[in-house]
Amino acid sequence: MSPTVAGILFLGSLVLALVLVHKPLGDHMYRVYSGTGHARVERWIYKLVGVDPRAEQGWSVYARSVLAFSVIGVLFLYGFQRLQDRLLLSLGFAPVKPDQAWNTAVSFVTNTNWQSYSGESTMGHLVQMAGLAVQNFVSAAVGMAVAIALVRGFARRKSERLGNFWVNLTRGSLRILLPIAFTAAIVLVSGGVVQNFWDPAQHTVNTIAGGSQSLTGGPVASQEAIKELGTNGGGFYNANSAHPFENATAWTNWLEIFLILLIPFSLTRTFGRMVGQPRQGYAIAAVMGLLAVVSVSLTMLFQGLHHGTVPTAVGAATEGTETRFGVLDSAVFAAATTLTSTGAVDSFHDSYTSLGGMMTMVDMMLGEVAPGGVGSGLYGMLVLAVITVFVAGLMVGRTPEYLGKRIGAREIKFAALYFLVTPALVLAGTAAATATESGRQGMLNSGPHGLSEVLYAFTSASSNNGSAFAGLTVNTVWYDTALGLCMAFGRFLPIIFVLALAGSLARQGHIPESEGTLPTHRPQFVGMVAGVTLVLVALTFLPALALGPLAEGIH
Repeated sequence: MSPTVAGILFLGSLVLALVLVHKPLGDHMYRVYSGTGHARVERWIYKLVGVDPRAEQGWSVYARSVLAFSVIGVLFLYGFQRLQDRLLLSLGFAPVKPDQAWNTAVSFVTNTNWQSYSGESTMGHLVQMAGLAVQNFVSAAVGMAVAIALVRGFARRKSERLGNFWVNLTRGSLRILLPIAFTAAIVLVSGGVVQNFWDPAQHTVNTIAGGSQSLTGGPVASQEAIKELGTNGGGFYNANSAHPFENATAWTNWLEIFLILLIPFSLTRTFGRMVGQPRQGYAIAAVMGLLAVVSVSLTMLFQGLHHGTVPTAVGAATEGTETRFGVLDSAVFAAATTLTSTGAVDSFHDSYTSLGGMMTMVDMMLGEVAPGGVGSGLYGMLVLAVITVFVAGLMVGRTPEYLGKRIGAREIKFAALYFLVTPALVLAGTAAATATESGRQGMLNSGPHGLSEVLYAFTSASSNNGSAFAGLTVNTVWYDTALGLCMAFGRFLPIIFVLALAGSLARQGHIPESEGTLPTHRPQFVGMVAGVTLVLVALTFLPALALGPLAEGIH
């Protein structure tokens, strides 16, 4: 079988699996967020934090709850790292330096999971498990809770309430993320991904869950499962899924890509059920699928058929690619991880062809909406749908409507502010890095490729992705601080605007459909949303891309 055919079959099987699981998982998440009963452990949690699960919140209270929970998470994780030498299972590591502790705390609380360090040589097991791994769950659950609030904004009529953040957070963690991660961890262990504890000071191994007896560094399998749900960055070794202890075989590679895409695609079904129109969910899924297929196809093409003496001689651009997976499967992973907020990698993006590397940046610049992060992909795509119906309404001279809600000046302002946050952070951060001596000192390369390294870093941080182009030294006070700020603003400003939009929509009544209503469940609307997304990204980022990867590709 030729590598091209194998790559197509690899991609086709992923698409088929996602289609098969879309409905049952989406329906399960619908039941989780729509149910009224509470499990015993959930009631204990509500009592512990002093929350009445029956009390629903308006958008401002919901937003304050998100921010309060996140601020506490940052402070706790920062302190955890600074005091790790006094904790159990510290492995003798010194406290994490202040700027790096700040960067890491913000990174994991914002679901970015950008790592400017190697986990096995920087942090002890307790910090990794009770600090970083816990945030892997709850930061993803926060994104899902925000998405559900926006969906309720569309579904409810003349209401001031969007649900209870603490209930949505708890249910998302315990009923969705934890069961999937637990099951996936067992499957990964059976595939050769090790899970053990190793104290490098004693050079002993205590295997707790199967796998190899080699000296490795931590509870890898469970962390890998969490990561591939779209909630982790560099992993324990900072080589992530390129490391055989974290991604052992070709089929574990397939499984990890499947887990990356699983929840974001299935949430569209949940959306359709909650608004009472499943076909609206299929339309959003179709937009996500269309953009994803185009991105994956182009990435595979640029990596498999790039010009140049060496790539031509070997048949593809193999530099920086894991030989266990091959060029095309690695390209699928690269597209999947940058189309979502996962940040996991199984190949070296800095070694990609100029146009292949550009595609990984474009994926993030799209807003990570195809299918995007856990929760953030859905609410990002719904914001783009709102912008699309507003543009369409202007074209035909009608007040725009979406799902029976009027999109007026207030709603479009929130949607526009949401969209503008990431470009402003990316472009301002890249400009500051290239204009200052501290920023330029971290660049390994000069010229277009050096600019691409910096542009990728700020795109990844501002989009809460977490992957790295590499080649850029980011473990400095300047980059730890700047990227940390981009991660914080890139996460919480859009969330505030989304929740404000949700509150504005929930207060409205329902506008009956008429002959002038734009059908938002047909292929025409799918194409319009995809087109608006591409145009907005092109107008915003094309100059920066022209100076970086495009200039390198032409040269």
